[in-house]
Amino acid sequence: MAAGDFSPDIKSVNKSVRAKLRLGNLIPAPPAPVPACPRVDLHQHTEQQAWDRLVELIHSGARRGIVITGASGILKVKFQQWARDSVISPYIISITPINNGSFEVIIKIPRNR
Repeated sequence: MAAGDFSPDIKSVNKSVRAKLRLGNLIPAPPAPVPACPRVDLHQHTEQQAWDRLVELIHSGARRGIVITGASGILKVKFQQWARDSVISPYIISITPINNGSFEVIIKIPRNR
């Protein structure tokens, strides 16, 4: 070998790279798939649990979702208030009633996902 020439041992390099790939050091985990139209059923949830589920829906990355509140009860009223007057309202483009107790929600994806 002449002065200044460098020839790495290909077998040891490949072995090292393969070991790192197996450990996941070089390839990041794939992102979780975004559901096309997630369904959020709020039956038998407290107000806090329902709020948490709605925030999860907003941050899920889905562009639309279905929220089931039930035909009567406080969550039907609360959901509409939250969609209109809370911190999640800038992320909700529209709410369309599907029937007496469920809504289709069109979501603006938050920038800080």
